[in-house]
Amino acid sequence: MAFNYPTNAPLKEALRKYKEILVSEGFSPKVETVPVDQAAYRVSAEAVYAAICSPHHPVSTMDGIALAAGLTFNASEDHPAVIQKPLFIPILTGDPIPSNCDAVVRSEDTAFDSPETIRVFKPVQPRQNVRQIGEDICAGEMILGSFMEITPAALGALISGGITQVRVLTKPVIGYIPIGDHVIPPIAEPSYEETPDSNSSIFSSTLTQWQTIPRMYPIVPDDKDEIRAALKIALRECDFVLLGSGASAGRGSNAVTVISELGQVLCHGLAIKPGKPTVLGLRKHTPIIGIPANPVSSLIILEEIIRPLIDEWYRFDHPARETCEVKLTKPIKSSPLCEEYVRVRIGEVGGRLISSPLNRGSGVVTSLMKADGLIRVPEECGGYEAGETVTADLLKPIDRMSKTLVATGSHDTLLDELADMLHTQYPDLYMMSSHVGSMGGLMAIKRGETHIAGTHLFDEKNGSYNTSFIRKRFPKGNVKLVECVYRVQGLMLPKGNPKNIRSIADLAQKGLRYVNRQKGCGTRILIDFLMKKEGIDTGSIYGYDHEEMTHTAVAAQIAGGSADAGLGVMSAAGLYGLDFVPVCTEQYDLLISDEAYELDMVQKLLRILKSDEFAARLERLGGYELHHPGAVRRVFDNQAAKEA
Repeated sequence: MAFNYPTNAPLKEALRKYKEILVSEGFSPKVETVPVDQAAYRVSAEAVYAAICSPHHPVSTMDGIALAAGLTFNASEDHPAVIQKPLFIPILTGDPIPSNCDAVVRSEDTAFDSPETIRVFKPVQPRQNVRQIGEDICAGEMILGSFMEITPAALGALISGGITQVRVLTKPVIGYIPIGDHVIPPIAEPSYEETPDSNSSIFSSTLTQWQTIPRMYPIVPDDKDEIRAALKIALRECDFVLLGSGASAGRGSNAVTVISELGQVLCHGLAIKPGKPTVLGLRKHTPIIGIPANPVSSLIILEEIIRPLIDEWYRFDHPARETCEVKLTKPIKSSPLCEEYVRVRIGEVGGRLISSPLNRGSGVVTSLMKADGLIRVPEECGGYEAGETVTADLLKPIDRMSKTLVATGSHDTLLDELADMLHTQYPDLYMMSSHVGSMGGLMAIKRGETHIAGTHLFDEKNGSYNTSFIRKRFPKGNVKLVECVYRVQGLMLPKGNPKNIRSIADLAQKGLRYVNRQKGCGTRILIDFLMKKEGIDTGSIYGYDHEEMTHTAVAAQIAGGSADAGLGVMSAAGLYGLDFVPVCTEQYDLLISDEAYELDMVQKLLRILKSDEFAARLERLGGYELHHPGAVRRVFDNQAAKEA
């Protein structure tokens, strides 16, 4: 049965009302005085006025000699002015000007005849090469306005203006209480029922970056009395309190109940995804916010609710993120009842920004790390189709997109190794991978949406790989098929092989649970062929239609005990300590458009492909052979095989 939230409030309207109520209740910072050298990045509580001028005495802007300018008026190259001490004084940049002097002659325009006598070859005017009193700041002038961030440059100005202490707004103390019966502190190997608490670390680092004081509390069981006791402590110690419960469907009712007992619940349920279960509550002027436990949901609420409240505290008008127009490589389907936030990778291919949605699960922490941008799907929109141009909020600098090599196609962990080596050897370059299967990669090349595509398409008619599919879909050529690796495909099985599986034929046994790859990928084409060859009815195999997008995802299902077998590469089985029954050795190649092939970053990747370091990494992974990596295979009659 679906859980119905009491509210389904649009985010902007809910936030506007929430801030209005908090401010009316007295939501605001206190003021404290801090030494100026401890005020970096604090926010001024009031305007700050200079106590002294800067400079507070005339100072030299040159290395040279200080003197009275009138002594040099007739000086020239042919008839230098000869001046005796004490009428001149050697001086360095920044030194105070003596009271009997009003100008400085540069060192290069002078020559010493003796320590006591100097010749001056160019005249100077009064105050030349001299910074006058108050040139930068005059006493009494405003140096810094109210509610301004005190940057390092502002610190320099304050100190120059004679300020030793500054009145600043207090940093908000933001407490976070993780809630859950199975939530535990981070450990290396949690049990089946345990969930390590990653949110406390995510929140603490994010809130510190936003100039607040995070206070992380111990994990609390999902029990009303325990939550109530923890919340009472946090309310005494904090300016904001976040409850990381599940304020989620079917869970978190204890947290909501406790908020309503100790304060008010103003909203339970926002029309956004992820983040719908959010609770907006308060006790007097202290916000109490119930945040969904899933990391992606929680970070969305940090950005869309907590950050605006911090800006309200500091009276900041936080600038909107930079945006760009991107072409979608995959469709985005969305509920018409919510505004959805979809994290995406972005790269530039053929002069256009191409965007690929990341895994949208609210618990997929890696999407937070990998995302280059954020696409907002408005309520009632329903989503976007592949090929549409949409607006993305940028999470990373836009110039990084043109330095990102886009790989779309068949999955293999070697792509991660290549990406790491590319960025290590060329720090200004990046590589993003989107796993859509071999056939999806070919179509992405055809549409101009990727630089390279991993492919291992098996032709059951003649036993070849890739070439027949490329000839069919690229009759005019304009692409290059580059040899990458030969890799071992086989059956990944639980440690000890409890089902005693020795061949493809054994997959037909009763009670076996299979986990498959998606239609259109090379591994799926291969297993379908092998099943047909063995005369096995795939409809009779439990889980044959359950699809995963990567070899490692298949291996994880088997290692986790939810499947008994799946076809994949040896390296993925090795990562999870699985048993492995080899089935075949296949070609895994890279398809590259002629235009992309000439790009400098593609050529750098191909050099890495041929390197000894790459070979060493593959040897550690296991299950790979290198014959002529980087060689261009002959696909078309007019294309001669050659080394790249």
